[in-house]
Amino acid sequence: MRLIVNGEEHELALQGHETLLAVLRERLQLTGTKLGCGRGECGACTVLVDGRLAYSCLTLAAGCTGQAVTTIEGLGTSEAPHPLQRSFIELDALQCGFCTPGQLMAAAALLSRERDPDEEQVRHAMSGNLCRCGTYPKIVRAVQAAAATLRADAAS
Repeated sequence: MRLIVNGEEHELALQGHETLLAVLRERLQLTGTKLGCGRGECGACTVLVDGRLAYSCLTLAAGCTGQAVTTIEGLGTSEAPHPLQRSFIELDALQCGFCTPGQLMAAAALLSRERDPDEEQVRHAMSGNLCRCGTYPKIVRAVQAAAATLRADAAS
C-alpha cells in the first residue's frame, strides 16, 4: 500500500490491524508522534490526514492509503520552523514537551481553517489534547501569536 507521509511516498505491506501510529513510529522511524493513552483521549498521537485531525493510535494505517499524512516532522524544520513551533518556544508554551507534537498538530489544523481565532475557539480546538503540565494559558497565547504571524506573512 502507498502512504504519503510529509510529502514522501512510502510503499508498505500493511497488516489490516496496524495503526497509523505504529507504522509512523516503528516502520518509518517518525517518533515525534507520541503514544500516550492509546485510546484517543490524550491527543499525544495527533496527526493530520488530508488536513483533518486524526488520533493516529485509533486510525488504521491501511485506511490512509493515498491520503496525505502530516506529522510533527512535516510541520517545519529546525532551519525553518513553522510559526507555531516558534511561538511555542518563544512563549514557553511547553514544559515536559510530551504533548507538544499533538498540540502543535491540533493548532495547525485550527489555523488552516481559522485565520484569527479568539481564545474560546483556540480552547475548543485544543480540547482533545491534554497537557499534564498545565500550560494551557501559554498554549492559547502561542496559538494566537502564531495566527498573528501567519496573517502578517500573508499580508506582506
